[in-house]
Amino acid sequence: MTASAIPGESIDLQITDLLSEVHFPANKDALVDAAREAGASNELISMLDGLPEQDYADATSVTKLIGGGFGPGLSG
Repeated sequence: MTASAIPGESIDLQITDLLSEVHFPANKDALVDAAREAGASNELISMLDGLPEQDYADATSVTKLIGGGFGPGLSG
């Protein structure tokens, strides 16, 4: 599955799909690379690229930082 598997997929679904494919722990660069390889939208890649340089233990640690502006679907 890729982050862009569904045409017009909402950004929160792209994030959920992408993070389900990433092997954690992962750093910001690994997240950005995974998004690019998955064909994620430029919007998602920009959001990931704006994350602090650190290691992320799991998907929840990523969504806490980027999930604040999104609707339901990221907190589960």
